[in-house]
Amino acid sequence: MYSSYTNIRETMEYDFNTEKQFSYNGLSMEEIIGHLSKFTCDIWQIHPFYEGNTQATAVFMIKYLNTLGFQINNNMFERHSWYFRNALVRANYSNLRKGIYSTTKYLELFFSNLLLGTNFELKNRYLHLDYFPDADNTAEVLTANKKSSNRQNGGLDDDLELTSDENLVLSFIEENPDIAQKMLSERTGKSIRTIQRIISRLKKKNILQRVNGRSRGKWIITKGI
Repeated sequence: MYSSYTNIRETMEYDFNTEKQFSYNGLSMEEIIGHLSKFTCDIWQIHPFYEGNTQATAVFMIKYLNTLGFQINNNMFERHSWYFRNALVRANYSNLRKGIYSTTKYLELFFSNLLLGTNFELKNRYLHLDYFPDADNTAEVLTANKKSSNRQNGGLDDDLELTSDENLVLSFIEENPDIAQKMLSERTGKSIRTIQRIISRLKKKNILQRVNGRSRGKWIITKGI
């Protein structure tokens, strides 16, 4: 649930004023990361733009963290853009009837790697609602079955990582399924030919498909990973 467009200004002022009044004094780095994760997911949830909200949030947090004394850049956000976006979703999505609860734990792993130099694995499949890492061999069985099914269907292995360019293109498509290749080129700063190659790779990996034709169609991101 994103913020109502009628309340965007008030919601942003509330979140920013709350952060201004917050004191980090005496907190451990783990507590600081927990708070920063919550602040990040709260401002992302406002969603003030038609598209580009995840990137805007990433740029804002880079600048804000640097004012707090951290020396970071866009590398982590670019390398794990798909994970970062979906971690924001998991931090805001709840479905109590299905036993799904919002959690910032995935964002905390991301920020731990970013700020502390830890080496937590940031794989998109860990955010899937049907991923069970703690059950006896359940994860291994599910992964093996999925790999087998993917190979039979010509899909990709679960361990295959997307490139940063592929993640970047997917992030724009996720926010605007109607986006044209020309706009993707403008938004990413890459040539049309490069965009076409990236889209071709995503199609071959069974992650992306086009429906309803070239001129009036839209992109659909499938559950390829």
